[in-house]
Amino acid sequence: MKILVDADACPKNALQICMELGRRYSVPVWTVASFNHNIVSDYHVVVGDASQEADIKVLNLTEAKDIIVTQDWGLAAMVLGKKASCLSPVGRVFTNENIEFLLEEREVKAKLRRSGGRTKGPNKRTTQEDSRFYSCLEEMLSATIV
Repeated sequence: MKILVDADACPKNALQICMELGRRYSVPVWTVASFNHNIVSDYHVVVGDASQEADIKVLNLTEAKDIIVTQDWGLAAMVLGKKASCLSPVGRVFTNENIEFLLEEREVKAKLRRSGGRTKGPNKRTTQEDSRFYSCLEEMLSATIV
């Protein structure tokens, strides 16, 4: 089992939380990012900067029972199919029950943007998101390591 972080867009606070909890539970933390990012990690995989390259590498490294941290709902859907757990850096747990709705929402927003509309970007990261992410990741780790 490992924590696998899609580190291209992962906030530093979330990455630090992964490292802290990984050490506490003796679970290796792997990071995957393009060469454009300076990530310090015991297990860091560098990929090119082509579209989706980091996501494909995360998917290829994913095994059942891993915990994946990503903001990408499409990647989340694929790793759930590999029997891994998945959550976002803000503490949203992706499940087989909610992923279909999220993918439909993503498609609606993409359609709006393609037609010239605008969608709201992410808000500034809050301490509540850090706390929620910490709690969710710790809950996943403690449930898996029994």
